[in-house]
Amino acid sequence: MTNNLLQQVGITHLYSAPNHPQTNGQVERYNSTTDAKIAALSNQRKTDWDEQLPFVTFNYNVTVHSPTKQIPFEMVFGRSPKSPFDRQSEVVSLEQHPEHITKLKQYISSLDSEAKKNIIKTQQQSKKRYDLHESNPVYNLGDLVLVKTINNRRKFDVRHEGPFKIAQRLADKTYIVQHIKKPTLTKQITIDSIIPIFERLNIS
Repeated sequence: MTNNLLQQVGITHLYSAPNHPQTNGQVERYNSTTDAKIAALSNQRKTDWDEQLPFVTFNYNVTVHSPTKQIPFEMVFGRSPKSPFDRQSEVVSLEQHPEHITKLKQYISSLDSEAKKNIIKTQQQSKKRYDLHESNPVYNLGDLVLVKTINNRRKFDVRHEGPFKIAQRLADKTYIVQHIKKPTLTKQITIDSIIPIFERLNIS
């Protein structure tokens, strides 16, 4: 049912690896920005956070976004947003130019095209910076690894668990690992969550 709905509205449903927020970078960035603004506006006990949502959302939608270099409000409505602090015109005209709709669609389309170009440019720059510091290790089936523990908060907690072995390669950076002592325990992980185990050399 959900797949049919997504298909009808033209949405492509993409899956992400668990415990890997980098896969949903755009969503995580939005959540981080929204959380910070809600925290700044809420009371000390944060009990009125839901009352701040309209103000935070409006602020987000009328601010220029660095990836698109555009204002979301203007991209949707084709005009600059008005805030309560803006000076309002005393004369309100209900007349509309015959070609208003056509020009409005053209303007919104131009904003959309420009935003897409800016997004691609930003993504290329981000990838270039990422690749400079990324080693991209490759693991073979049977390689022994340790897996980073999730929700590690205490200072002296174990940081990695295992040993696991590489059981399946799903993608360039995604693997299925299987616990050596507990064969029924398997996990889907990405390369930034594992470290290799090397055999100790016997030096005589």
